[in-house]
Formats: sequence, C-alpha cells, structure tokens
Amino acid sequence: MEAVPSSSLPPLHRCKILHLVRHAQGIHNVAGAEKYKKSPEMVDPRLSQLGWEQVENLRKHVHACGLMQRIELVVTSPMLRTMQTAVVVFGGDNQKNGMCASPLMLENVKNDHATVSSLNSPPFLTQELCRERLGVNTCDKRGSISEYKSLFPAIDFSLIESDEDILWRDDVRESDEEVSARGLKFIKWLWTREEKEIAIVTHSAFLFQTLPEFGYNCHPSTKNEICKFFANSELRSVMLLEKSLMGVRPAKTNYPGRIPFVLDLPNDLANMNRESNHSQHQQNGGN
Repeated sequence: MEAVPSSSLPPLHRCKILHLVRHAQGIHNVAGAEKYKKSPEMVDPRLSQLGWEQVENLRKHVHACGLMQRIELVVTSPMLRTMQTAVVVFGGDNQKNGMCASPLMLENVKNDHATVSSLNSPPFLTQELCRERLGVNTCDKRGSISEYKSLFPAIDFSLIESDEDILWRDDVRESDEEVSARGLKFIKWLWTREEKEIAIVTHSAFLFQTLPEFGYNCHPSTKNEICKFFANSELRSVMLLEKSLMGVRPAKTNYPGRIPFVLDLPNDLANMNRESNHSQHQQNGGN
C-alpha cells in the first residue's frame, strides 16, 4: 500500500489567506484592571500607552516582511481597541504625508495617536460577527456607530445594523458554544468576499473559540500552533481551504491551454505516431 502524502495541493481558488490579529493592549488588559471590567466607565476601552507602542511595532513588521503589499481587505471588529489597532497597523502614513486621502482615524481624546491617512491602504470594513464574547463585561460593549464614523471617517460601517449596541446584554454572557457558532458564521461570510488575502483584527476569546473548529484533522503540533491563546498585537497567518463548493469562485489564474480545447497526447506517444506515419509514408513510395 502506498503511503498517504503528508502534503496536499488544494486549488488556489478554493483557498483564502487570513492574517489574524488580536488587538493591542487595551486599558482593560492592564494588570489590576480586571476588577473594573464590569464598570460603566469601562465601556469599549481604548488602547493603553503600551498598546499604542505595540501597534507601531506590528506596523513595522507588516511593512518589513512585505505583507502590507499583499492584503486586499482589512476586516475589524467594531470595537475601539480593534479599530485603533487595525488602522495604525494596516493604514497609510500619518495624515501629514497623505493630505489628499480621507483619514482612517482622526486624532482626538479617544485616539491618542496622530491622524492616520487611508493613502495606499486596503479598504477597511467592520463586522459584528468577529466581536469579543458578548454580555455582562462592559469592556465588551461597543460605543455608538455614529460617534465612530466621525472618529474613523474612511472605515466602512455599512454592515452594522444598529447605531447602539443591541447585541450586548448586561445579564447574559455568551457561551463558548455560541462564540464558536458565531465564529463559523463569520468564516462562512468570508467566503462571500472576492478578496483572497484578508487581515482580520479581532479578540482573544473569539479566536480561542473559533480556531479549534479547524484543528481536528491536523497534527497535534500544528493544532497547537493554530489554537493556542493569542497575545496582545499577535499576528498569525493561516490558509483557509474550502472543501465543499460553497462560496468558491472561478479560478482567475488558471488557463485552459490550447483554444479551442483539445486533449494533447503525451509527447512520447505523439512522437511514436509521427515516426509510424513517416515509416508508412516511405513504404508507400513517398507519395
């Protein structure tokens, strides 16, 4: 019996490359802040000072490794900490270097950072499906979309259905199973997008509950690499393979060869046919 290959060759049009990012440190992630996660003053917390340093470091990495040139779309949770992380890491230069482009983020009290331009950056889109675990903790309740549209002018909020947060409840915390189901729904939504290489800026519990759904057929070391807990501002790149026909678009880079399409004979068989025809031609007197 032949050994089963340890590698696979999935068609490119059945794959997407996802660059998964957990937001940088928020003020609710600072040591000792856990006891305030249910405080009314902790609604949708911003990045901490260390968080701003983390996003700048990640931005440098994304540019140095060439990733910035490949990303076609940035999808971010509509929370302040994720949007701040997303625009600094994947956005254009500070606004003074991109005055002709709409700003991704304006400098203000909540955004303790210089204005970021959308110049030469991919499009940004918010999606509620990749939010943090919903309920109880006020740090996971988002602010109003009308306010965020003024803070992040070039981010697309068109998929958000309600200005105020109607998904978060103060008395019910989303279960592990519910977060996983929401994560799978998010992945299914990704297959409706044409973009092949997408950056996703999201949260620790969302990633921790979603990624194990894709690790069942992996080697234990690979599963551990995929599913381990994300640190603040950590980036991991993965390939998503669609095994069914759902959401698969026609291949853009494949080429059918000879047009009109005709099956080519293998070279050696074709050569044998040419030799046979040549011999027969000589036997018939060259006529």
